[in-house]
Amino acid sequence: MKKHTKLAISASLAIGAAVLAGCAATSPKQDLDAEFKAMLQSSFSARGIAKMDRLDQDLGQSACSSAKQPPEAVLKQIEAEALATLKWPDGGQYFGDWKRAEKLAQSGVGMAWNNKSVDPKTNGGQCYNCHQIDKKEISFGTIGPSLWNYGKVRGVKDVTDPAAAPIIQYTWGKLWNSKAYSGCSNMPRFGHMNMLDQGQLRDLMSLLLDPRSPVNQ
Repeated sequence: MKKHTKLAISASLAIGAAVLAGCAATSPKQDLDAEFKAMLQSSFSARGIAKMDRLDQDLGQSACSSAKQPPEAVLKQIEAEALATLKWPDGGQYFGDWKRAEKLAQSGVGMAWNNKSVDPKTNGGQCYNCHQIDKKEISFGTIGPSLWNYGKVRGVKDVTDPAAAPIIQYTWGKLWNSKAYSGCSNMPRFGHMNMLDQGQLRDLMSLLLDPRSPVNQ
């Protein structure tokens, strides 16, 4: 056998041995998870109102950001835990002013590191990022369903009608913590994460459900 052939075979065997050794030395999953978390922590720093706790994930965030759809049992657990966080409006008052809500829905301001305050009143609703709401708007996201005629198509003709109570409660719950109804929802958890206060949520409720709102015209 020629010398260069022997060298090639030796090199191939050495590479193969190295690959096998590397496979054998692969860290268990928990070690890889720890390494990833450490890498993530080292890649970010606290700035302004954005603190390091933003990297902490609860069950819904960790399960739903994985490559695979979470098992049904996990989704049910996420939804049950989220449902337990729902806080119904003080005094049973669900509605505010839809006129204020139009401005709120169009605003995408808030939660950025350079915001001066974490006060929900400084935040926008960011609704148009994901939804169509008003036919007059020509720019809107499509991640979420259209909310045009939201109350009208659900038969809400009078928000004081007891028959409207289920959809009113559902809508409030969806705004408060969307994962209560869909474990891997992409919708911000406005109330649960203190992104909007109750007054702002009441205004959005009116925008979506009040028959006088332009959304339902």
